[in-house]
Amino acid sequence: FKGGDTCEYLLSSGRFLGEKVWQPHSCMMHKYKNSEAKNCLIDKHVVFIGDSRIRQLFYSFIKLINPQVKEEGIKHGNIPFEDKSASIKVDFLWYPEVNGSMRQRIKSWAEGSVAKPHIIVVGAATWSIKIHNGSNEALAQYKINITSIAPLLEKLAISSDVYWVLQDPVYEDMLSESRKMITNEKIDAYNEAAVRILNSSSRNSKAKVKVFSVSKLIAQETIMKSADGLHLPESSRDTNAMILMNVYCNKIMKPIDGSCCQPQPPLTLIQKIAFCFFTLSIFGYLIISLIHRNNYRKNKSCTDLESGEEKKPAISTPNVSTLEMLLHCFCKLGLIMTYFYLCDRANLFMKENKFYTHSSFFIPIVYILVLGVFYTENTKETKVLNREQTDEWKGWMQLVILVYHISGASTFLPVYMHIRVLVAAYLFQTGYGHFSYFWIKGDFGVYRVCQVLFRLNFLVVVLCIVMDRPYQFYYFVPLVTVWFMIIYATLAVWPQIVQKKANGSCLWHFGLLLKLICLLTCIYFLSYSQGTFEKIFSFWPLSKCFELNGNVYEWWFRWKLDRYVVFHGMLFAFIYLALQKHQMISEGKGDPLFSNRVSNVLLFISIVSFLTYSIWASSCKNKTECNELHPSVSVVQILAFILIRNIPGYVRSVYSSFFAWFGKISLELFICQYHIWLAADTKGILVLIPGYPMFNVLVSTFIFVCVAHEISQITNDLAQIVVPKDNSTLLKRLLCIAGFFSGLHFFSAMQDQSRH
Repeated sequence: FKGGDTCEYLLSSGRFLGEKVWQPHSCMMHKYKNSEAKNCLIDKHVVFIGDSRIRQLFYSFIKLINPQVKEEGIKHGNIPFEDKSASIKVDFLWYPEVNGSMRQRIKSWAEGSVAKPHIIVVGAATWSIKIHNGSNEALAQYKINITSIAPLLEKLAISSDVYWVLQDPVYEDMLSESRKMITNEKIDAYNEAAVRILNSSSRNSKAKVKVFSVSKLIAQETIMKSADGLHLPESSRDTNAMILMNVYCNKIMKPIDGSCCQPQPPLTLIQKIAFCFFTLSIFGYLIISLIHRNNYRKNKSCTDLESGEEKKPAISTPNVSTLEMLLHCFCKLGLIMTYFYLCDRANLFMKENKFYTHSSFFIPIVYILVLGVFYTENTKETKVLNREQTDEWKGWMQLVILVYHISGASTFLPVYMHIRVLVAAYLFQTGYGHFSYFWIKGDFGVYRVCQVLFRLNFLVVVLCIVMDRPYQFYYFVPLVTVWFMIIYATLAVWPQIVQKKANGSCLWHFGLLLKLICLLTCIYFLSYSQGTFEKIFSFWPLSKCFELNGNVYEWWFRWKLDRYVVFHGMLFAFIYLALQKHQMISEGKGDPLFSNRVSNVLLFISIVSFLTYSIWASSCKNKTECNELHPSVSVVQILAFILIRNIPGYVRSVYSSFFAWFGKISLELFICQYHIWLAADTKGILVLIPGYPMFNVLVSTFIFVCVAHEISQITNDLAQIVVPKDNSTLLKRLLCIAGFFSGLHFFSAMQDQSRH
């Protein structure tokens, strides 16, 4: 409501999330690493001027550059710091009072020939209060001195970043006798004088001294933990240093999770073209709708006044044309993409950092599971992993993953390991579902492949264009797409072995197993040959799809993390369909899957296996080591869940329609959350309604789910138009799609050239 100056908010307002995490009002703060701080401050000169409190801030700041620095310097003297590797100079200059000496130093930069520092941090007052015993004369002199310094600081602010640090409150009960005259009332008077005088003469918005008042808010929460009642605890001053780093470096480094002080990115050429296309689609659809409405009114049946009978129209209302349906879909999609852009690219809505607590993750999970149980219905069929059951499975997994993302639960390792199993379970279903289709139907036609690829990739391609993000950024879709093509290639390559052919001879089953063994061998080889993997996906045009930040390492990491689970899904489908064909399992309504004895034994083993995996995942101490084991052991919990869910006849015969509804739009939910539920590319949380966290989540969730559902319908409608069943028409559409991607590549190359 006050405008989009997030820098001002960062310097003046915020709150604590928990005890140590500071949340600026309306924007996200990036946690800078040493390497990032050095890259930002390379060839820079930073100066801190003031008393012992400013000296504390100086030390916290240089520790962001070099954490090995120890606070060993002259207490009441100047302290230099230099990082020669990055040519960074940071100096602390001891000027405990705002007086003539401080003015002379500042004047030498503002009016002299001395090189000006790039960043100047100034602040002092407590010494003046202490030395003059809190007298009113000292305050009057302070006002005179700061009035003489203000024009010089404003002159420096034209070319440098100048910050005036307001005085933090003190904890009066802990102050020593020699500091008892430093009261919060006196500090407030000095701060008020500084704020009123600074920038009072400045008419140029660029020549503005930035008032660093946020430290007061931080101190109000933490000063009770001070060792002497005057100086802040280390965690608080580290927060102040990190805020300073964000104010200066965010506009230079442009971190994704540092939205404070970042200007809105300019529209790219491709984004401008997309905007024009959607605008034309909206106008085109409105024009066609008006024409149809007018035709309908002209031909609408009317009453004959003489006979009193209704006349029939001479022409019947025409069916909706393909062009109108296309324009209708693009019209809706254009409005939705506008919302995406406003949420996560424009500085219109607020964004906040995530903050994990156990209650923020587990309470919503329990609530969602209870809701799911209330919507229990009978399934149409009672086969293992029937359609309703797989939709239900996808649905509850997706809801758990969404809660995991918004709560920031990735910082809690046991939750992270269980979520990894859910992602693996999605890929398991990919292997199971596509293998079952090709094995039973034997349909390896181009139409089937194009339909699957279109439904998987349509939304992501649109978001890559509108949100200016690489394809690999939405990692799950490339993962599922590549595994679908691997499954297709494995089964479609000569000799094509399908169920109908295999029924004639058992040798075909061995042939299929041989294919699966070859697939497993290739997966194993690539998983231990990072160089070969990276060479394959570094070739053009694959590199355009799978590179992120100039390399394919992220794609390698994502692929390797769940490298075996799709194979496990294919193998499970093969074994299950073989058992089903030979009538070795019972899938009648209410019947256990096997004989009572076998069912009970398998159910017991499944429950033990499920719990054993959970205990192991919960005892994980190191994410890297657990990730190494995950590809081999995740299938244990997946298979255990399938058996627990399907062995008892009653459990197999019911499903949750609540979860199944979400399962049908699970892909759209997973992708849309990046920009319209979370924020800053999943790093933060979108804030539509500030000040009311629960109400904000309810409103943003409602919009998010509705948008995901609408996009699912748009994708299905467009799939029927873009991927027709007629082969000759399909070939023409594929040529059009090839032309579209060629144009996209051309404009992308132009865009990259203009950036460089």
